[in-house]
Amino acid sequence: IFGKGAAFEPARLYRMTRSKAYLFGGVEIRWTCDPSLIKEKDQTPAKAEFHFPGGLKDYLKASLGDDFQVTREIFAGKSEKQGGHGSLEWAVTWFGGDGFINSYCNTIPTGEGGTHEAGFRNVLTRGLRAYADLVGNKRASIVTSEDVMISAAGMLSVFIREPEFVGQTKDRLATIEAIRIVETAIRDPFDHWLADNPQEASKLLEWVIARADERVRRRQEKEVSRKSAVRKLRLPGKLADCTQNAAAGAELFIVEGDSAGGSAKQARDRASQAVLPLRGKILNVASAGNDKLAGNQQISDLIQALGCGTRSKYRDEDLRYDRVIIMTDADVDGAHIASLLITFFYQEMPALVRGGHLYLAVPPLYSIRQGGKVAYARDDAHKD
Repeated sequence: IFGKGAAFEPARLYRMTRSKAYLFGGVEIRWTCDPSLIKEKDQTPAKAEFHFPGGLKDYLKASLGDDFQVTREIFAGKSEKQGGHGSLEWAVTWFGGDGFINSYCNTIPTGEGGTHEAGFRNVLTRGLRAYADLVGNKRASIVTSEDVMISAAGMLSVFIREPEFVGQTKDRLATIEAIRIVETAIRDPFDHWLADNPQEASKLLEWVIARADERVRRRQEKEVSRKSAVRKLRLPGKLADCTQNAAAGAELFIVEGDSAGGSAKQARDRASQAVLPLRGKILNVASAGNDKLAGNQQISDLIQALGCGTRSKYRDEDLRYDRVIIMTDADVDGAHIASLLITFFYQEMPALVRGGHLYLAVPPLYSIRQGGKVAYARDDAHKD
């Protein structure tokens, strides 16, 4: 079947076989491998038997080992076909490390997650918040899905007909129905588990609230840090800065000249959008020396506005905006200025580009008015 040139990795096949035994809890799988195929340093046994009556619960216990767990009991269960659309098994607990979810669809690993994981996160978060309301714990009002899942260790396996996968490696489940299947199956069992184990539920709730308090504290510290940085920075006079203090969600529009800057300032959302007008074409940093670069006012204004430094001194945490948007005119000169700016960022702040902070706006070339209606065209062909 495989041909003479086929080569197998015993260690990989061993792990796959073992995981299948966990996914089909109670099934016994016997592993046999020709010893001649196992390399000298490979710890894969030639023979083994796998039998895990607890299924994913056993899988989770083996994965965590002796790690600290918030609750003594693992919340686990199974649900057979929900309305004829599939079945699932789950196991989850909370521990002192970084959270993870190992998920599968029809025994296929979904390393990039997907809709079944989204349903898993939703139902656990809503369940904990509902329990907090039930016991009158108002401090849980700040709890988000991030707080619940940041230290959650979970295993999730779904079986559905004709699943849809997306992504380059097709390891992300896209079947929308999986959200409903998971939420419907887990909602009541989780509510009952919390109600039947009040001491464990209380410990879990306090643990999650502590994670939420920590998240809020970090956000406040970041806002204070940015306020201090703004005070210390000598921001360029032409910069129309936004009013919010946090960098998350803030945008800087780099535009051509004062006229474009004026219209952009009028149209912007002052809370989160800043505008920096640049006069004329900026310096071509690819061919300029360090002296020219240091003495150029436009480059200096841009660096000061961003606040993150350049080259080896670049610090992403000091970047004052989440998105840096180049918005030049839709003509040849505008395209040239945009290319010079992109060159500047690529050479002086490559980490900013790699971090996904740099954007290029595509403004229309024409506005067409007729009978009180306005339409926009990106080029001559679009206008015609």
